[in-house]
Amino acid sequence: MKHAPEIFAIVILAIVAAIAIARLIAKVTTKITVWEYEKALLYKDGKLATILNPGAHWICPLWDHVVKVDMRERNISIAGQELLSLDNIGLKISIAAGYKLIDANLAINKTENFYSALYTVMQLELREIVGTMNLDELLEKRNEIGAKFLDACKPKAAAIGLELIYANVKDIMLAGDMKKAFGEVIKAQKQGLAVLEKTRSETAALRSLANAAKMLDDNPHLLQLRALQTMGETTGNTMIMNVGQDMSALPIRKPSGAGRTSKSTAAAEPDEET
Repeated sequence: MKHAPEIFAIVILAIVAAIAIARLIAKVTTKITVWEYEKALLYKDGKLATILNPGAHWICPLWDHVVKVDMRERNISIAGQELLSLDNIGLKISIAAGYKLIDANLAINKTENFYSALYTVMQLELREIVGTMNLDELLEKRNEIGAKFLDACKPKAAAIGLELIYANVKDIMLAGDMKKAFGEVIKAQKQGLAVLEKTRSETAALRSLANAAKMLDDNPHLLQLRALQTMGETTGNTMIMNVGQDMSALPIRKPSGAGRTSKSTAAAEPDEET
């Protein structure tokens, strides 16, 4: 039992030393968690050491530095860019696009601000595309502009570690005077179409009348049959029919030569009396 106090003292010192070491380790190491939608850049002494995938990681803050990067899809919008078309007409076009990071190293280390870099690329490409098309093409091929814009921007976005997912034209806005002039053009076109349609309708009506007149000329009885049909559909009307002695309807138009026969008959009657 002589050495019991010494053993007790040694145990106490060991416990104190263990606590001190644990505190020291806690101060020089830190646990970080990289979430599912993130990646982390691990720098040692200012240099990129590795890219940390989602999960828990232990680092030493004394010489390690971690930059987390959100890898989820993001939206970017270019609103109201004042541009000139190929025919020198001023207009404003707004673009909506979606992108995401595919290379955290390029996005963070190769550009100061990847968002600003992408925005500048999109501005320049939009200006280039609009400058090669006139106003009518821009309005007619509005849906194609987005696809063309996307193809032009994708390689430059990939160079800074980004993937451009989609791009669509939101609005095409004209200046006040151009909007008024364009509206007048549209109005004139609509009025011209209305006049053309009216002319076609009148021509069709005249053609129908001409066909009806030809039918009546070839078949005089058709007019009387049509009159009978109309009388059958209505009530309270009186109609006098041109009927011969044999109770058959007489044609309205006299045959050619009927006048000459009447005159010769009229001329012959006095002679008989004489």
